Amino acid sequence: MVETEKFIVEIEKAKEGKDGKPSIGPVYRNVLAKDGFIPLPQELDSCWDIFCRSVKKFPNNPMLGEREMVRGKAGSYVWSTYQEVYDLVLKIGASICSCGAMQGDRCGIYGANCSNWVIAMQACNAYGLYCVPLYDTLGAGAVEYIISHAEISIVFVEESKISEVLKTFPSSEKYLKTIVSFGKISLQQKKEAGNFGIKMYSWNDFLLLGIDNRFDLPIKNKTDICTIMYTSGTTGDPKGVMISNESILSIIFGVNNHLESMNQEFCETDVYFSFLPLAHIFDRVTEELFISKGAAIGFWHKDIKRLLDDIKELKPTVFCAVPRVLDRIYSGLIEKISSAGVLKHALFNIAYSYKLRNMHKGYKHVEAAPIFDKIIFNKVNEGLGGNLRLILSGAAPLSHSVETFLRVATCAHVLQGYGLTETCAGSFAAQPDKMAMVGTVGPPLPMVDICLESVPDMGYDALSSTPRGEICIRGKCLFSGYYKREDLTKEVMIGDWFHTGDIGEWQPDGSMKIIDRKKNIFKLSQGEYVSVEKLESIYSLSPSVDAIWVYGNSYKSFLVAVVNPNLESLKQWAQVNDVTADVNTMCDDPRARNHVLGELTSIGEKEKLKGFEFIKAVHLDPMPFDIERDLLGPTYKKKRAQFLKYYQKAIEDMYMT
Repeated sequence: MVETEKFIVEIEKAKEGKDGKPSIGPVYRNVLAKDGFIPLPQELDSCWDIFCRSVKKFPNNPMLGEREMVRGKAGSYVWSTYQEVYDLVLKIGASICSCGAMQGDRCGIYGANCSNWVIAMQACNAYGLYCVPLYDTLGAGAVEYIISHAEISIVFVEESKISEVLKTFPSSEKYLKTIVSFGKISLQQKKEAGNFGIKMYSWNDFLLLGIDNRFDLPIKNKTDICTIMYTSGTTGDPKGVMISNESILSIIFGVNNHLESMNQEFCETDVYFSFLPLAHIFDRVTEELFISKGAAIGFWHKDIKRLLDDIKELKPTVFCAVPRVLDRIYSGLIEKISSAGVLKHALFNIAYSYKLRNMHKGYKHVEAAPIFDKIIFNKVNEGLGGNLRLILSGAAPLSHSVETFLRVATCAHVLQGYGLTETCAGSFAAQPDKMAMVGTVGPPLPMVDICLESVPDMGYDALSSTPRGEICIRGKCLFSGYYKREDLTKEVMIGDWFHTGDIGEWQPDGSMKIIDRKKNIFKLSQGEYVSVEKLESIYSLSPSVDAIWVYGNSYKSFLVAVVNPNLESLKQWAQVNDVTADVNTMCDDPRARNHVLGELTSIGEKEKLKGFEFIKAVHLDPMPFDIERDLLGPTYKKKRAQFLKYYQKAIEDMYMT
C-alpha cells in the first residue's frame, strides 16, 4: 500500500477538554517550516521598503498598466514603470503632507482598482499613514460610518464615487478635510464640498500642491499599522481590521517560500490581472507580492461584461478570482463546447477524460496529455490570453466540478486558498498537480500554526479519527486587533490563537477541507440542529443547481430553499419534457420545481443526509444571487438576514404548500 505524502508536521500534542473547555487537536505547521519559520529580512521593515527595493532593482520594468480609451473603446495597455510610479508616489505623498496629514493619520481610498489607487496606497506606505479602503460595493451608510469611525482626514475617490462621499456630510465633516479625485472634479462638486469647509482637488491639481515642499520620510517599523480594512460583515457595523507591516511581510515571504518549494515562484516577467477589489485583503497582499518581484500589474477597465476582453488583451500569467467569476468562465466554456457541433463536442470529451485520468494517476498537467493540449485545450488557454499559468481562487469554496474542469481545460494550475482579513488573507493554499487536493484549500502556508478546536454542540471532534473542529490560527501574519473594538478582539483572539469561526476537516495528506461555519446553525421545531452551510455545500453538488440558499427556523419542522437553477440543465429538462417557455416562465412551472427538488433529494440520499436535512420545497429564481440586491457581501458571502427579507413572500408560499 502506497503511503500518503504528508505536507504537515505535528509540533504540539493534542489537549483533552476539561473544566467545560473543548478539546484541542494537535498543532501542525507546513513541513517546510518543521525547523522553524524563515525570519523576515532585517533590512525590510515595511511595505514601503519592499516597493523601494523593487524600484532600485527594476526601475524600467512595467509596473502599472491600464487600457487606453480610444473613441470610447478600450485599446491597448499603456504602462508606467517602477521608477515613474515611484516619482508620482513621492509627489502625491508631499501633497498629502501639505494638507497637514502626518504619520499615523488615516487616509481613505474609494474606487475600483486602477493605477491611482496603487499610487495613493504607496503614498500611505511612504509616509506612514494608515490606508483605509472604502468598499466600492458598499453604500453611503457604510462609507459614512467608516470615515467617522476611522477618523479619516483625507480621501482619494474615483470620479463616479465623489457623490457618495458628499452624501456623508454633515456627519463626516468633523474628520474629513480633503477630497482628491482620481480624475477630474466639477465646479458644483467643489462648491458643495466648500460649503462644509472641505477642500477638493482633481488628481492633476493635487499633484502640484506639494511640489515646492520637502518632507522627510518617517521611520517605519514592522509593528506599525499599514492598513485598516473594514470587513463588511453580514450583521452590525463593519469592523476595522488593523493589519501591520509585519503581517503583510510575513504573508509575502511565506507564500514565496511555498511557491519556491514547487518551482512556481513569481518573477519580474509575470503579469498579474487586477480586478478583485484592492479594498479587500486578498487582492491587496497579492499585488504587494507582485510588486516585491518587480512584476507587472494590469487593471480591468471596470466593465464586468468585458472581463474576458481585458484578459485577452493583457495576456496575464496569473490572476486571482472568486468562485462566482470562475463559475461564469466555466459556464461560458461549457456553453461554447456544447454548441461546437457533435464531432468537436465528442473530441473534447475524449480529450478531457483522457487527460483527467492521467492527472489522477499522478501525471503533472503538462505531461498528462501534451498532444490534446496542443490541438484541443490550447483554444481554452488562448481565450484566457494564452500565457496563463496560475489561477488562485479564494473568498468562498469553489465547487469540485468547476475546479476539476478548469484544472484540466485551461492548461493552468487552478488552486484554492483560504484565509480571512484577520489572517492577512493566505493561511492555506492547495498545491499544483495534486488532484487529491481538489475540493480542499490545501495545507497550511509555511508561516502559520494550525489546530482544530472541538465544537461539541455541532458534533465536531478535533480528536476523532477524522479530526473536525473550528480552525484556529497562530502566526506573525495575524491582525493587530479590531480598531476601537477591544471587546470584539477578545472574542476571537484567545491567547495567541485567532478563532476563525470556520469548521475544518484535516485530510490524510495534511490538506484542510472547509466543511461548515460555526455560527450558521439553527434549530428546527422538533429540536434538531441544522448546519446550513454544510447542507448548501452538499446540495450545490447537483448539476441542476448554480447556487442555493437553505432556510429553516425553530417554528417550522422542515427546510425550504431558494435555488438559482443551472439554466443549461433546466433547458435540457424542458426539451426532454416538451416544455416550451422562456426561463422566467419555466422557473414558475411546478413541474420544473419538482424536477429540481427531485435532484436535491437524490443528492441528499447519495450523501446520506438525515431526514430533517432534506429540502421539502423550492423556489426557483433565474436571476443569480448578487451584490446589487444586497444578497451578497463584497466577498460574495451570503447576507442571510437580507435573503430572508428579500424572499419572504416565496418562503411563506413554500411553507403554505
